[in-house]
Amino acid sequence: MGTAFAIVLVFVGCCSNVVSLELLVREFPGCGNIVTFAQFLFIALEGFIFETKFGRKKPAIPVSNYVIMVTMFFTVSVINNYALNFNIAMPLHMIFRSGSLIANMILGIIILKKRYSASKYLSIALVSAGIFICTIMSAKQVNVSSEGSEDQGFYAFIRWLIGIAMLTFALLMSARMGIFQETLYKQYGKHSKEALFYNHCLPLPGFLLLASDIYNHCIHFSQSNFNFPFRYVCIRGVFILTTECASLTVTLVVTLRKFLSLIFSIIYFQNPFTAWHWVGTAVVFLGTLLYTEVWSSVQAALRGADAKQQKKAE
Repeated sequence: MGTAFAIVLVFVGCCSNVVSLELLVREFPGCGNIVTFAQFLFIALEGFIFETKFGRKKPAIPVSNYVIMVTMFFTVSVINNYALNFNIAMPLHMIFRSGSLIANMILGIIILKKRYSASKYLSIALVSAGIFICTIMSAKQVNVSSEGSEDQGFYAFIRWLIGIAMLTFALLMSARMGIFQETLYKQYGKHSKEALFYNHCLPLPGFLLLASDIYNHCIHFSQSNFNFPFRYVCIRGVFILTTECASLTVTLVVTLRKFLSLIFSIIYFQNPFTAWHWVGTAVVFLGTLLYTEVWSSVQAALRGADAKQQKKAE
């Protein structure tokens, strides 16, 4: 029941959240900071009331470890949202973030001294190639769509390159955070609700650095009827899923959710998407499925079903 509920939360919450975020970005360019702040504040208040019992419940994992995790989590969240201000289209944003497998493997080799099978390296090569294709095609669109003088076109392209650099940094930082979480959970056990609370409560003072931008967008939002309740549902679903399922299942569910969000974004918002973008997207998701060994899992499940049928027949 818990697994099915978490999967529903991920698909409904995250897909709806992507649509809401794109609508917000189109109506209020540069709103990434206030969206992130609203997310952190709401989840922190909910966790303070229901998880920590108004601060009376002590954390199972030392707060000092959460401070390290929170620093990385806050940085990743802010940079990912802020990158949308640098000529990064939402489809490219989603495809780029699908490259988390690459970052996880690279840092796993460097930090944890892990070694992988040939199929894993092939899958990472496919994901890298897919992201490279989509990125190059998007770069051409930035050059083509830039109107005005040559200086304006060059400025737009430089902004796009800064956005790509921000996404790359956030991708690597997110992977490093995942490795840090893995070591913590092995030592102290999994505490998804507690981690959800501290990851969103401790970074709140950091938003003081963005106070002027948040205040300006608060004024804009107060004059609008726009509302989006889905971000919490999405994040809660992912945190529950990490404790209910194996990492293989989590990766597969999140990947399928990203694919559906991407397709919907392209169709509903009529985002520019060439044949090469489709090729790159297909390669990214093929590499992801190869990495998670979905086909091997399906074959194992089928063999198990056949074995049960044979036992019944006997």
